[in-house]
Amino acid sequence: MGMTMTQKILADHAGLPSVKAGELIKARLDMVLGNDITTPVAVKEFRKIGMDKVFDKEKIAIVPDHFTPNKDIKSAEQVKFIREFAKEMGIVNYFEIGQMGVEHALLPEKGLVVPGDVVIGADSHTCTYGALGAFSTGIGSTDMAAGMATGEAWFKVPEAIKFVLKGKPGKWVSGKDVILHIIGMIGVDGALYKSMEFVGEGVANLSMDDRFAMANMAIEAGGKNGIFEVDEKTLQYVKEHSTKEYRIFKADEDAEYAAIYEIDLACVKPTVAFPHLPSNTRTIDNVGEVKIDQVIIGSCTNGRIEDMRVAAEILKGRKVHPDVRCIIIPATQKIWKQSMSEGLFDIFIDAGAAVSTPTCGPCLGGHMGILAKGERAVATTNRNFVGRMGHPESEVYLASPAIAAASAIAGRIASPEEV
Repeated sequence: MGMTMTQKILADHAGLPSVKAGELIKARLDMVLGNDITTPVAVKEFRKIGMDKVFDKEKIAIVPDHFTPNKDIKSAEQVKFIREFAKEMGIVNYFEIGQMGVEHALLPEKGLVVPGDVVIGADSHTCTYGALGAFSTGIGSTDMAAGMATGEAWFKVPEAIKFVLKGKPGKWVSGKDVILHIIGMIGVDGALYKSMEFVGEGVANLSMDDRFAMANMAIEAGGKNGIFEVDEKTLQYVKEHSTKEYRIFKADEDAEYAAIYEIDLACVKPTVAFPHLPSNTRTIDNVGEVKIDQVIIGSCTNGRIEDMRVAAEILKGRKVHPDVRCIIIPATQKIWKQSMSEGLFDIFIDAGAAVSTPTCGPCLGGHMGILAKGERAVATTNRNFVGRMGHPESEVYLASPAIAAASAIAGRIASPEEV
């Protein structure tokens, strides 16, 4: 029996001719990632096992991005702790204010992940890098400590679900809409500990930013990872961003899948996830009248340059509704600078939006946009659990940048055609 893309990558990194679903393996790592919330715990565990150096100074990345710029004394102490650790260990890829960004936008941009890599990160959305044809998955801080020490990690080889994409998305339909459509279809545990593998001629009609958004939310369907077949768009992105060598792994013709779904992208409509699960989806024509108080455009899901451009296209010449706070957060310094040079900030500010330095802040209710009791937000983030963005009695509606920008203008959940 043949292997899937994920299984081939894991077999290669385990030094095995083949692996099968359910098998326990130990694989070498190309990158170990942590942030300001998870790294302090990992460092303490690293010290506890008596380690005084990391396995490779260039294969560890630490990105303080959740509560940064430091929102209080506790967050400042957390970052100071990991800053000192990074300096002591000589970690090359430590990115803080001034060069930092939202971690899952920053690492691909820096060329630190390429096709064929195995990446673990002490953050559940590490699955983002599957957009590049890499195996990447979230782990706990203890596993991060072990990874920093040994350069290896244990995995149970996952089963896979194949998503065969065909057709071309319509106007205002993005990768965010496609992945919300899929999660709504299979549920938040529909891909539990499985690899979500995206193939088919329709992949060519999705930009890299679309693919990053889709791979990012594989975890919201319970997936171990999401991964895209490498094509010309992938290789062009790698050529522009990386100096690392890469390897392309394609699934065998006789690879075994737990399920196969065929999705016509032309049939996917702009989609919104209602509280309090990413699977609680409705298409834009079925949302009804939902008034909102806040809009967040940013995050590791939708803070990339295409997201900024789409928001600007809709906001240009219009005004944010007087009852709405609209906060726009480019995901990295590079995206921030590019947005500014393209004149997008002028559009945002003239419309009455606020622009922030790169941060994950509002996504997890950290800072830069906390919700009060009873408030509702449309967000381009990835989770809308109870209390995710603030008060337990607030509500988060997940949507694409297009829907978010239109909603900011309308004061309610709306499509671009309505504004």
